[in-house]
Amino acid sequence: MDPAQESNSGTHANNVQGALQQLDLLVEKAEHYAQVKLIGSGTKDLSSPSRIKQEQPISSPTSHSFGDHRHRRTEKEEDEELLTETKHSSSGIQRFEASPWYVKGGEMRDYQIRGLNWMIQLHHNNINGILADEMGLGKTLQTISLLGYIKHCRHKHGPHMVIVPKSTLSNWMNEFARWVPSLRTVSLIGNQDERNQKIQEEILKKEWDVIVTSYEMCIKEKSVLKKFHYIYLIIDEAHRIKNEKSKLSEIVRDFRSQNRLLITGTPLQNNLHELWALLNFLMPDLFSSSEMFDDMFKTDNDHEESLVQRLHAVLKPFLLRRIKADVEKRLPPKKECKIYIGLSKMQRDLYTKILMKDIDVVNSVGNKVDRLRLLNILMQLRKCCNHPYLFDGLEPGPPFTTDHHLVDNCGKLMLLDKLLPKLKQQGSRVLLFCQMTRMMDILEDYCLWRGHEYFRLDGSTPHEERQISIDEYNRPGSTKFLFMLSTRAGGLGINLATADVVIIYDSDWNPQVDLQAMDRAHRIGQTKTVRVFRLITEHTVEERIIMRAEMKLKLDNLVIQQGRLVEQKSNQLQKGDVLDMIRHGANYIFRSKDSDFKDEDIDIILARGEQKTAEMNEKLAQLGESNLRSLKFDTADENGAPTSAYIFEGEDYREKQSRTSLLDGWIEPPKRERKANYAVDAYFREALRVSEPKAPKPPRPPKQPNVQDFQFFPPRLFELLDKEIYAFRKSINYKVPRNPDVGPDGERDRLEEQARIDEAEPLTEEELAEKEELLTQGFTNWSKRDFQQFIKANEKHGRDDLEAISVDVEGKTPDEVKRYARVFWTRCNELQDVDKHMAQRGEAKIQRRAAVKRALDLKMARYRAPFHQLRIQYGTNKGKNYVEEEDRFLICMLHKLGFDRDNVYDDLRLAVRLAPQFRFDWFLRSRTAMELQRRCSTLITLIEREICDLEDRTKQRSGAGANNLSLTPANSGPSNTSTVSNQKRKSTSAGGIGSDSTAEMSGNSKKKKVTA
Repeated sequence: MDPAQESNSGTHANNVQGALQQLDLLVEKAEHYAQVKLIGSGTKDLSSPSRIKQEQPISSPTSHSFGDHRHRRTEKEEDEELLTETKHSSSGIQRFEASPWYVKGGEMRDYQIRGLNWMIQLHHNNINGILADEMGLGKTLQTISLLGYIKHCRHKHGPHMVIVPKSTLSNWMNEFARWVPSLRTVSLIGNQDERNQKIQEEILKKEWDVIVTSYEMCIKEKSVLKKFHYIYLIIDEAHRIKNEKSKLSEIVRDFRSQNRLLITGTPLQNNLHELWALLNFLMPDLFSSSEMFDDMFKTDNDHEESLVQRLHAVLKPFLLRRIKADVEKRLPPKKECKIYIGLSKMQRDLYTKILMKDIDVVNSVGNKVDRLRLLNILMQLRKCCNHPYLFDGLEPGPPFTTDHHLVDNCGKLMLLDKLLPKLKQQGSRVLLFCQMTRMMDILEDYCLWRGHEYFRLDGSTPHEERQISIDEYNRPGSTKFLFMLSTRAGGLGINLATADVVIIYDSDWNPQVDLQAMDRAHRIGQTKTVRVFRLITEHTVEERIIMRAEMKLKLDNLVIQQGRLVEQKSNQLQKGDVLDMIRHGANYIFRSKDSDFKDEDIDIILARGEQKTAEMNEKLAQLGESNLRSLKFDTADENGAPTSAYIFEGEDYREKQSRTSLLDGWIEPPKRERKANYAVDAYFREALRVSEPKAPKPPRPPKQPNVQDFQFFPPRLFELLDKEIYAFRKSINYKVPRNPDVGPDGERDRLEEQARIDEAEPLTEEELAEKEELLTQGFTNWSKRDFQQFIKANEKHGRDDLEAISVDVEGKTPDEVKRYARVFWTRCNELQDVDKHMAQRGEAKIQRRAAVKRALDLKMARYRAPFHQLRIQYGTNKGKNYVEEEDRFLICMLHKLGFDRDNVYDDLRLAVRLAPQFRFDWFLRSRTAMELQRRCSTLITLIEREICDLEDRTKQRSGAGANNLSLTPANSGPSNTSTVSNQKRKSTSAGGIGSDSTAEMSGNSKKKKVTA
């Protein structure tokens, strides 16, 4: 072996051994720390790990024989230990056997009292801890009772700080007032002015025991919160600080406190570094350096298992976790039923189109497919399963109506339309969880159509409105049947135990998120059996998503029960998993074109769902850890023989699949429907698979410079480049191919092209030098993007406004733009027609804009009150959809807003919706900005024609200019009737246009049917 390699391997072994020794020392100190703290520390200060090491007794190797353990302590040492134990036993630590007297809102349960005693013991020994009871077991009450103990039994009035999610802050304040009203609480939440007022009037006066705030407020008001030295710093949903580099983690570590308590209802650490983050927050003296901690774990995988188990042993004294099945015997069980639903016809067609659009990805082999593209396909398929109207343009309209089509085009809504009335009849109340807020918009329309009273809560719901909705829903006698929540925003810390049915409309990738959603109803206070209905679209990606989530949840439970950490890699969705989900059911979808949804009785659907759920649970129960990690359903039969989901009728289809590996995963697209083709030549060309003749591209020299016409090189350069190309083709004996389909003119052109090649000569040295010189004379630093910006700026501002053009062309100075503009307008005829016409068309647009503005100005100047008096000469162009009152408002408001403003039609649409006279005009209020623009363009054309006719008549009568026209206002009296005498109107009278009677007749004359 090379000495250098031998030295490197020896160094690596030494580093690994050193890291293991360091970790052993750290674990030993932590174990000793916990043991001494729990037994009793006496007068020794064990906050420093070095102090622990120094105080270990040192025995002389010569004092006693080997194996003699007598006289391990001196008499003085033993007396000190007995005295310490005596002091510890008489120190007055209190344990509760029943609910404490200061808890006023009711009686605490026995396991909650045990949790309180556990936290009291931690507090007495000055140890920080983690309360990790399962969701719904009353962690909030246990925490509040601990703070009440400190006030009433230890006679310490705080201050304490509780940091909670924004969505649960009001619930925490209510729980404080309900259970321990003697604790003076203050909440720090609201906008800047509200917070400043509360800080000055309440917080800085220190007339409080507990301050409750959110994560965001901690960051914004850290300077105020740092002024206090807290007895307890409590963080709810502690996984928010698992990343020690996040802003929140850094700030909470800076707060001064005697004790720290973490509250979490979800399984803890996902990897070793997150474990360190929690340990660092709880015991910063022992776990101070993340770099050192990470270095310790840069060891071989063989050692990791034992190290992780030892770290869990360290964490165990500071962690309390109970689950509902073990402690809450009175809580009714939770029953989950997976309901499998078919696709509607519209969903099936859309699902097929999504797969066909990316059929190359679906049928791809290997790892060549981009993972982001796969995830995008998966997201589109999930949207299709939820509702086809999540795709723009698929909902019929305008006018957009809420009707049966909303239900008939979606399998899940067809099921809900059967399920919700049954639940309502049974007296149940429902929580409906959904991932997508746009899907919640559709569900809102459905609830309004069917008359279901509901509340809605998502990430955009204001904090005050959240709590009002929750309180009203939980109020005895509430008539609200349904509570719609987004899974992420409504799944944490919200108590909705008055509901007994949970519907998961679409499942989350992380099964823990769905469990949190279910626990909003399945928690303490629930008196009914909670039924959970999970909606799954059959033969689609949703089946695979559910399967993966269930297996992931079971795998996590197996690992956590064995005291190991959940692997981070198992949480990541690999490309193979995504591709497998996309392919799942694709062949089934392609084979059928009709709806899959069966119009059956809801009881039959539910019974079939319960049967399928039981079958899946039975399969999951038989799976071992290796199967779960590979996400395979391979199990053993009743005789113990290995079996597999791939074995069917005695044949192992995995072997058959390996024999046809080239067709692995192949999804056969649906057959295309051919349209009748009556062109005889095209028919035979298609039947014989004869393609159109395509002439091959002639070769070019390998190193030709890339010159563009918009860079305006000298014309001589292109002559030299052409000469170089012809000389190259001559050198390779290139012959221009003959095309049999062209006539005599084409053959003549071919001979001329071949003659130029045969007569070509290579460039001389002088010409080569000239070519290099000419290549420097164009605008080489102008890219296609710069050129397009220049063209659009000319189109927008006109060729003369060079200052504005310079602003729009990014990365170019005004001098560069001016120099380019001079050459451009001199040589623009050399450009392609599209570019040249674009610039010229832009100037024409500017002139057109000026003409329209002048016509509108002249039209408005003819009336003192144009919003009431303006009339439009329709001629024969009067449409049936708009009445004159609407047209008058559109033209007047367009002139007022500014015709040439950007986004003026969006502002016009907003003005229509805010106008009180149109508050019941559904047709006009529902017009889009594009539709309003089209209508205004028609009206502007009529106005321009009217102005032109008036100018011609005025010139003929008096010879005066058209400018006098704008100086003569028009009244709504008889003098103006001649200008509208040719109007053929059916919907308004010939009387005063601005009168109320005419407006009323105009409103009633519309022939628009918008009802469902």
